[in-house]
Amino acid sequence: MTRTRVILASASPQRTRLLDQLGVAHTAVPADIDETPRVDEPAPALAERLARTKAEALSAAYPQALIIGSDTVVAHGGSIFGKPGDAAEAGAMLTRLSAATHEVYSGVAVLSCGRLHSHIRRSSVTLRALTDADIAAYIASGEPFGKAGAYAIQGRGALFVQQLEGSYSAVMGLPLFELGELLAAVGFDPLAAS
Repeated sequence: MTRTRVILASASPQRTRLLDQLGVAHTAVPADIDETPRVDEPAPALAERLARTKAEALSAAYPQALIIGSDTVVAHGGSIFGKPGDAAEAGAMLTRLSAATHEVYSGVAVLSCGRLHSHIRRSSVTLRALTDADIAAYIASGEPFGKAGAYAIQGRGALFVQQLEGSYSAVMGLPLFELGELLAAVGFDPLAAS
């Protein structure tokens, strides 16, 4: 039996760890795409579009592979919180998310044999009230950079998460339940592939 080659369209170590958790052997290849939101694009649509676009971006280079794309978008108060560009932006994001509930939308897409399937998962995360000292120390740790919303639930940022409604893996960056459903739809069983 020929083993399906799996490509993860991401440079995210968190997504790699989550796929490893499932026992899915894969190669991580970053997808170079424009992640700029479209005018008036809702956060869930953005997350799903970026997941699909990442998978499609690698299809020409890996035509025979099963390609997984994923993207996570943090939204609160009508704003989308991307990855902070500097300490000031990280501080502003964390200040706005402090003592509030925000939404995390994780899009996941699977491209196989020319067919693209995708799903979106919504989770709600409540952060405790953060002091200026909390925010300064967290920014000094370096963890907020490269993370949507300027925090990592799988790292020190977990100290701030008062409540989570939804999927922990989705907030980390890859909704595993939804991924499992998409893989089943294309005939790939992670339990049989290991």
